[in-house]
Amino acid sequence: MRDVICSMGVSLDGYIVGPDGSFNWSEPDREVFELATDEVRRVGVHLLGRRLYETMVYWETVDQNPEHDHPTRAFAEIWRALPKVVFSTTLSEVQGNSRLASGGLAEEVERLRAEPGEGDVAIGGATLAAEAAALGLIDEYRIRVFPVLVGGGTPFFPRAERHVDLDLVESRAIGSSKVVYLRYRVVR
Repeated sequence: MRDVICSMGVSLDGYIVGPDGSFNWSEPDREVFELATDEVRRVGVHLLGRRLYETMVYWETVDQNPEHDHPTRAFAEIWRALPKVVFSTTLSEVQGNSRLASGGLAEEVERLRAEPGEGDVAIGGATLAAEAAALGLIDEYRIRVFPVLVGGGTPFFPRAERHVDLDLVESRAIGSSKVVYLRYRVVR
């Protein structure tokens, strides 16, 4: 059965987006970008909320620019080939190897977990990830903690009255920016 993973960059004070809506502080250096690329390489399908989908659609054509370096083109190739399911009530169509979700999040995850296939089910987008967490669907959190305090914004972990025990699987400093990478499994 496939695991559901939630992997994002987060500020040291726990936010994925600052109070002004920006996340430019989470721009990865080369080593952090390679880590993110390796993670996506092992994903079998990616679930995205509308806002994250609209941000990531950039990667559908970025590799066509010959000025981009090899890591950028490599990530774009992996991302473009990856099947994606977009959860949106406002979009009527999506691009590339994406489809709009036909059911609710729990239903979609249950179906994808049961399907034969390689790779994890990744989930991204603050609202969608918070819904998955509230439903107890996430098996593992992969967090890239950036050394910055943003003082507010969209929290990585939803503010809910729900106790979840986690086991630390991995922790290490990555790159010249001293990003800390953490992997936690949800205790069931």
